[in-house]
Amino acid sequence: MKSKKIIHIEAAIDFIENHLNEKLGLETVAEAVHYSKYHLHRMFTETVGMTIHDYISRRQLTEAAKLLVFGEKSIMEIAFSCGYESQQAFTSVFKMMYKLPPAQYREHGQFYPLQLKFTLHRKAENIKFALEDIRLADMADIPAWMELVKMVIDGYPHLKEEEYLDKLKCSIEKREALILMFEGIAVGIMAFSYESGSIEFIGVHLQYRSCGISRLFLDKLMKEYLPGRVISTTTYRENDKADTGYRNELKKLGFAERELLMEFGYPTQRFVLPIKE
Repeated sequence: MKSKKIIHIEAAIDFIENHLNEKLGLETVAEAVHYSKYHLHRMFTETVGMTIHDYISRRQLTEAAKLLVFGEKSIMEIAFSCGYESQQAFTSVFKMMYKLPPAQYREHGQFYPLQLKFTLHRKAENIKFALEDIRLADMADIPAWMELVKMVIDGYPHLKEEEYLDKLKCSIEKREALILMFEGIAVGIMAFSYESGSIEFIGVHLQYRSCGISRLFLDKLMKEYLPGRVISTTTYRENDKADTGYRNELKKLGFAERELLMEFGYPTQRFVLPIKE
């Protein structure tokens, strides 16, 4: 059975998803799921790694971006339908997260999600993973892999699912994709490149982030696949409001900041892990 904690969080997520066109806040959500707002805030933040306020904002902005690209409503109508009280407030937040004002984003015509709905699983307590638990992914792992991609999409601006899927199949064929499975779900994934020595993608299931999985994948990569190589990756630039903690995670792993980049029109920064003596 799922723990009561997960049940309450799932109820909160379901309520949010069904009311994205309204003005939502912690108090409203807590009242709807009949739970203390203080306890709900603590549980939600501990489990998903962001506050309810941030989750709501990111989900509403994602729906707004979808309407801008695929719909015909005016920007003002979209702002109101996503819970904003004015077009000005909506434009300010949208530009902060999507790096373009709504009108320009609409003209550009390229939708990408800022945040997708979280789907939680039963969390097993005190789980310890080892290097040997991580293996090369195969084609049968793709559905589980893509489920995790959707969960951690907040770390990868401009990610488009169809294009990503093609790249993933290529990585699997080249034996450049690692996966950690537990109880039928992917709790960790990593795509890398032998040629460039770069980590192309890394994702950890939000309910298992406290298990040291990122470090485990990095150790596996350095020991068995890219020994003696300088390893690089890219992530958000400093002070990017869209970053939910990916820069800090890389720094904790020992990566150092390098040059600023533009990837698919999005401002990013390259990080490098020096060779260990």
